[in-house]
Amino acid sequence: MKLNQVTVPTLDLKRSINFYEKLGLKLIVKSEPRYARFVCPDGNSTFSLHLVEHLPKGEGIVVYFECEDLELKIKSLKNKGIVIETDIMDQPWLWREARLKDPDNNQLILFYGGENRLNPPWRIKDN
Repeated sequence: MKLNQVTVPTLDLKRSINFYEKLGLKLIVKSEPRYARFVCPDGNSTFSLHLVEHLPKGEGIVVYFECEDLELKIKSLKNKGIVIETDIMDQPWLWREARLKDPDNNQLILFYGGENRLNPPWRIKDN
């Protein structure tokens, strides 16, 4: 099984398309007024937006995007006017990550996990 895409809700498709293009995703489907799909710059996974009348309540959605060049990516986003809520920090799970929100308050985490993404020291051993 392979993860194809993640879809997040938006109240304003045009505003969100602009934001995710600034983030570095490439728009490949634009079915206004309700839907847009992007391809991620590395690999072949996709990410999409779906217009909704109401956003989910509670903590909402969290999406992680891995960036090998995390420091450069964060600097570039700041230069584009994107607000980084939590600057790059080393985490106890052995990743470096920064946090921001999209225009609909979906939580985005840009991170670099390297080898520890799939093989942390506490990984369950295969039988």
